Amino acid sequence: MAETGTSTVEDTGLRRSITGRQLFFYTLGDVLGSGIYVLIGLVAAAVGGAFWIAFAIGVTVAAITGAAYAELVTKYPQAAGAALYVNKAFGNTALTFLTTVSFLAASFAATGSLATGFASYFATLWEGPPALLVSLVFLLALVVVNFIGITESVVMNMLMTFVEVAGLLVVMVIGIWYIAQGNADFGVLTDISVSGNPALAVLAGIAFSFFAMTGFENTANVAEETIDPHRSFPRSLVGGMVVAGVVYVLVSVAAALTVPVDQLAGSDAALLEVVKQGILPFSTDIMTTLFSIIALIAITNTTLVTVVTQPRILYGMAKENVVPAVFAKIHATRRSPWVGLLFSAAVVAALLITGSVLLEAGGGLDLVNRLALVTVVFLLLIYALVIVACLKLRGRDEDERTFRANTPLLIVGLVGNLAILGFSIYDDPSSLLWCAGLVAVGVVLFLIEYAAGSRNRPKSPGRGEPETAARKGA
Repeated sequence: MAETGTSTVEDTGLRRSITGRQLFFYTLGDVLGSGIYVLIGLVAAAVGGAFWIAFAIGVTVAAITGAAYAELVTKYPQAAGAALYVNKAFGNTALTFLTTVSFLAASFAATGSLATGFASYFATLWEGPPALLVSLVFLLALVVVNFIGITESVVMNMLMTFVEVAGLLVVMVIGIWYIAQGNADFGVLTDISVSGNPALAVLAGIAFSFFAMTGFENTANVAEETIDPHRSFPRSLVGGMVVAGVVYVLVSVAAALTVPVDQLAGSDAALLEVVKQGILPFSTDIMTTLFSIIALIAITNTTLVTVVTQPRILYGMAKENVVPAVFAKIHATRRSPWVGLLFSAAVVAALLITGSVLLEAGGGLDLVNRLALVTVVFLLLIYALVIVACLKLRGRDEDERTFRANTPLLIVGLVGNLAILGFSIYDDPSSLLWCAGLVAVGVVLFLIEYAAGSRNRPKSPGRGEPETAARKGA
């Protein structure tokens, strides 16, 4: 009977098709595109010319957290990521639900922020269509790609990663060219030109920059579709983050040296300002257009990963009996979790429409800023929980293939995540209202599962235990 159950899961579950190399570029592409093209101006406004420090510290904390994910993935190479790890560590359905809905909410907010950023760069090429329409069409296109299949999505992600890295290399080359001309003022790199406490200014910059570090957690949600995850994940996840961190610091330095900080801070497409300086001996108009296209591809890359992630979280947690079983449905031919995909797209579309309405009502809302901060608040809470879960699960479900993260570093990462979380809420408590609205969506799902789930679930073992899902084979 056990063999039959396993076979059913293999036959009807997600398909293992992602190689280690594809996983590395999946991680790299998601992290690189998720903020540097969109939010670098906000970080510069918070810190000043030394904003590269915020990126350096932020990526260090994020990389430590990534090591915790790598350890847990080698223990539990299944879809659902953080929610699964919390469920394994604490066995508490309410806490697992909170983690699930927080991660989903963070992913929804990130997708909305990136879609809005896409519209900002798109407007530099064509100002005709309304920003909201551009964002919604962009979202719909990515939903279609995701529906086609995970292999196609990951291959597209890898190709777009090469393009977005090329765009960041352009920025670095401009910085090197500017330095070679003898025009660089390196003093700007130590300038924290904001009023008040410099340490708080850097912390504010880290809070904004942390959005650019996120994305690595999405990689864990394709564990069930990765070939040899025990070998692939530690190298691809941590390696991708380290490479992304080095690139972030170099790009930040190049931007700070070549563009006045106030100009970066006031731009919705800050990296484009570097290209507009006309430092390279090429046509500025051509370079500006080319870079705008590269930026659009980079944002598309990251947003594609978030759209891939959302239905897989719902799929994984439906198997764990935390959300309604309908989200575990897989399309018969495309092998995509299509119900979760449609639901996720509807929530993100509602966020975009709500933000657009508030903006037109004269609320002065910066939707990119708002949704990015909401994403960071949710993810910092989740990262802290994942590190605690990693430490709590030590000695359980381990074998010779299990990766083990450095314990003192995990404690440093836990303190770092909590410090950034506390400051983010202190600096903008209104972000909690948006967080509450997104959590409310999850509460509805939980109540539906609680009320109706018992009708089609086995009574033993208890609700939320993984053995239940294994017997279901869904």
